[in-house]
Amino acid sequence: MTSRHSTRCEFDSSSLLLRMDRTFPADVNAISTVVEEVMKVVGEMGCAEGEEFEVELSVREALANAIKHGTGNDPSKEVQICVACDRDRGMLIVVRDPGPGFDPEKLPSCVEGQNVYSTHGRGIFLISRYMDDVKFKRGGTEIHMRKHPRKARARANR
Repeated sequence: MTSRHSTRCEFDSSSLLLRMDRTFPADVNAISTVVEEVMKVVGEMGCAEGEEFEVELSVREALANAIKHGTGNDPSKEVQICVACDRDRGMLIVVRDPGPGFDPEKLPSCVEGQNVYSTHGRGIFLISRYMDDVKFKRGGTEIHMRKHPRKARARANR
C-alpha cells in the first residue's frame, strides 16, 4: 500500500529499530486487524513482555482517535502507525493522521464534573495511564507512545 504521508515515522530514540510501518484507510473496521499486527510484533520481539494488555488498549484507542477525529471517519484518508521495539529498550509506537490536530492541554478532564458520566472522551486519559511516556507532535496529528521494559521501570521506581 502506498502512503500519502510525505515522511516515514521519526522516532525520538535512534536506538530502537523500526519493526512496522503501516498506512491504512481510515476505516474503524481495520482497527482490529492493525492491532493484531502490532501485537504480533510485540510478541515476537518481546518488547513489552507482561504489558501486552496496556499496549493493545493504547494502540486501539490511538487508532480510533486518529480515525474518528483526525480523518472524520473518511476512508479515503489514511492513518499511519509505526512500531519500533527492542526487548532491552522497550518500544515506541507512533500513530499519525492527516487531520487538523488538537491541543491536548485543552481536553476536558474525564474524571471531573459531568464528564465522569460521559460515554466517550477517555482514550487519551487511558493511553496516558497505560503507557510510560506520551507526547503529541506535529500539532496533535501524531501521538508518540513509549513503553519502557519492566526492568527499566523497576530501576526508575527505586
